[in-house]
Amino acid sequence: MNKFITFFKKLTLAKKITILLIICGLVLFVIFKIKNSSTSQPQYQTAIAEKKTLVVSVTGSGQVSTSNNSSINTQASGVVSQVYVKDGDLIKMGDKIAEIELDLSGQQNASSSLASYQSAKNNLETAKTNLYTLQADMFTDWKTHFDLATNGTYQNSDGSPNNTNRALVEYHVAENTWLASEAKYKNQQNVVVQAQNSLNSAWLAYQKSSPIIYAPISGYVSGLSLQVGSVITQTQSSTTNDILSTKIATVRTKALPSVTINLTEIDVLKIKIGNRATITFDAIPDKTYTGKVVSIDLSGSVSSGVTTYPTVIRLDNDPETILANMAASANIITQAKDNILLVPSSSIQTQNDQVYIRVLKNNKLQEVNVEIGLSSDSETEIISGIKEGDVIITSITQTTTQTQQSRSPFSGAVGIGSGRNFAR
Repeated sequence: MNKFITFFKKLTLAKKITILLIICGLVLFVIFKIKNSSTSQPQYQTAIAEKKTLVVSVTGSGQVSTSNNSSINTQASGVVSQVYVKDGDLIKMGDKIAEIELDLSGQQNASSSLASYQSAKNNLETAKTNLYTLQADMFTDWKTHFDLATNGTYQNSDGSPNNTNRALVEYHVAENTWLASEAKYKNQQNVVVQAQNSLNSAWLAYQKSSPIIYAPISGYVSGLSLQVGSVITQTQSSTTNDILSTKIATVRTKALPSVTINLTEIDVLKIKIGNRATITFDAIPDKTYTGKVVSIDLSGSVSSGVTTYPTVIRLDNDPETILANMAASANIITQAKDNILLVPSSSIQTQNDQVYIRVLKNNKLQEVNVEIGLSSDSETEIISGIKEGDVIITSITQTTTQTQQSRSPFSGAVGIGSGRNFAR
């Protein structure tokens, strides 16, 4: 130290001032670093333990079903000459929708269908005629058998059967003839039923190719764009050459709309028929609808190795804004509990099979063991351990604080510069 003092005394004034300024700068730099050093402090995110209603649900997405819609189709081709209904009209099954002036292909198709219908009608009449004939034969053979069975040869005086004589060939021939006639009659009854079904099918086929388009079911018309002068062309299948149907419109029934959603193999086990649900639609983001589960397909379906279980939810009402095939999301309520103590699920901590919650009391963190009950994605029921109104810590973050100077430690640089000028 003495050597430094002796050395310092020998320096010129300018060099002394320069060394002092350097020392002062270093001191200020150290002070600046100390004052701006980082300080790490915990910051708490908190919530209040409250008594509320807890709703446990599973979610799924899907589409509005088309089960309450039916297409109005035709295989006729030609020019529309009459339109009897319009969009929104309430119609009944069999009502006329439109009439077409058939082109050549349409006429050929309609004539062929009409011929098939007439042939089926003739077949039904023939089947009925044969049925009446067989019925008459059956009654005749039954009468022959009855007279034989009740005469003195094959029946005792007390009315009981004479089994000895009834073993004779004559008796068996009469009996078998009657039984055979009865079997033929019953078989012909089935033939008549089959012929009637064929006639119905032929009539429906004719209606599809008929110049008049009929309503297939009762309901409200939608999607009808036909007008007088519209042209309907005939199309055929490229593989079978069958004439394909052309969709004319849709009939929507009065049945409540339903939504089919896909649930995972875990969630499907949590629900049951009758569970209530809330439904939202992508196209109607500002409204929520209610409904209940009416069907669960437990066989499921597999796509790309993922198994899902289609579940049908029927809505409680029928808003006109909900259309077939709209994208939908649903929350199916599996459990609900009123007036229970709830905390955010993020506050629940587990260690060594012990469940605890971090509570803030008098600005100090305390860990309190708790017993939990039901839980949803966001909230958990607390059965015991804390009380309503307690401040719960949901998360802890470490924040860094710094003390900033209002001036730089080198704000005296002007002075240094002045010193250097002075030294010169």
